[in-house]
Amino acid sequence: MQVLGIAGWSGSGKTTLLAKLIPVLIGRGLRVSTIKHAHHEFDVDQPGKDSWRHREAGATEVLVSSSRRWALMHEHRGAAEPSLDMLLAKLEPVDLVLVEGFKRDPHAKLEVWRAETGKPPLYPEDSAIIAVASDRPISDPARLRLAIDDIEAIADFVVAFARRKAA
Repeated sequence: MQVLGIAGWSGSGKTTLLAKLIPVLIGRGLRVSTIKHAHHEFDVDQPGKDSWRHREAGATEVLVSSSRRWALMHEHRGAAEPSLDMLLAKLEPVDLVLVEGFKRDPHAKLEVWRAETGKPPLYPEDSAIIAVASDRPISDPARLRLAIDDIEAIADFVVAFARRKAA
């Protein structure tokens, strides 16, 4: 599996970009999965549901399954947060895993940077950023700059990355 991070500050448009990019990549024949790093208190379960009650009762893992999908919830119960490598090992093989978050990990990344966030770009401090999708020019001629709204060009870059790394 090839792994490409989508890095950037909150509000830069990472999720919006992924929501537009994933169907284009699938349309070009790639099998794609994602990993999203979330805030500490996120929850996919709802109070009062059976699965929630199982977790509240102390179950370490609760797997919920239906004819449409299944979801596994794992409570850390004091254990350390899993590394990206540990999470990648839980996925079924696909052509490409797009990772939103985990911006401090050393995997290859596409940075999403908008000047309007008021935050500096990450690429000057992160050599793992191989391209930047931005609404402004960038100061590093060694890194590819893609127009943030040009989904086809970004998809071209991602497909070339996935195929180059897979060879």
